[in-house]
Amino acid sequence: MSAAPLQRRAVIGGGSGYLGTALRDALRVDGYDVRTIGRTGADARWDDPAGILRLVDGADLVIGLAGRRIDCRYTDRNRDEILGSRVRTTTALHRAISAAANPPTVWMNGSSATAYRYSTTAPRTEADPQEETGFSPDVTRDWEAALFAGETPGTRRIALRTSLVLGRGAPVMDMLLRLARLGLGGPQLDGRWFPHRRYRGIGAHPTAPARPDFEPSRGHQRLSWMHVQDFVQAVRFLRDHDEIAGPVNMASPHAVTNIELMRTLRRAVHAPFGLPAPRFVLEPGMAVLRTESELVLKSRWVLPQVLLDAGYVFRFPELTGAVRQIQGR
Repeated sequence: MSAAPLQRRAVIGGGSGYLGTALRDALRVDGYDVRTIGRTGADARWDDPAGILRLVDGADLVIGLAGRRIDCRYTDRNRDEILGSRVRTTTALHRAISAAANPPTVWMNGSSATAYRYSTTAPRTEADPQEETGFSPDVTRDWEAALFAGETPGTRRIALRTSLVLGRGAPVMDMLLRLARLGLGGPQLDGRWFPHRRYRGIGAHPTAPARPDFEPSRGHQRLSWMHVQDFVQAVRFLRDHDEIAGPVNMASPHAVTNIELMRTLRRAVHAPFGLPAPRFVLEPGMAVLRTESELVLKSRWVLPQVLLDAGYVFRFPELTGAVRQIQGR
């Protein structure tokens, strides 16, 4: 009588967050034994290299998503933790994978679409250089440097350059819908504001922000986004396509302007109007909410060229359909 085949193992670093939870549930449906690495309630802690090695050695798939949330005020302490949490956890995974007798076939790791230059005129693809400078782009560069350092024979590495992920229960989605219901769902308008140094460079090679303090985008700054179901399906797609490695833009092929985003959300909640938020109104509000205006004012426009060229078909390519699904319509 032949032995039953061993269950495939997937390891998720940072598995308690919104994306980690969605991936954990989906991979269990796929038949994986899903193990997690985290601070509490996980199968291994980040300060336990032996425990991480035990999970990674023999795993089929490793996904690193750990890192402090960027939806916060960029104080010196938070800036250091945003960078440090990403680099430390990625380095821990790298060491374990390098030391494993049976390393995983594929390692996908979190990254960000903030690496690309601010643009309202054309999208950026994986073939474009990481030209943006300042805090968020520096974090992304150091994060990916920790992923792609050295050699990992037998392990294919992918940087998930993730845009805004929308879905039911996603904190940012709940916040935007709440603003729309309150009549505050108008566009966010950039403008002059008091100078500050929260967006200055950081990390091994800090860079100075090259752009002026504001761009007169008038609500035409682009937002790249992705439905959470497409995020999960794209991870499955990348897992199964051995020819794909390196950076992959995780975004819908149809980015929207800030005006289009807020209009779609207003329609979703049947709000008859939405007051615009010029920067002199937005900045005090963001300070009260302990977050940063760049999250809605920066133009992040990326195209998922690698996914499209490989034949991935998006379930929710258009924002209207995605929001309707999230609203349960």
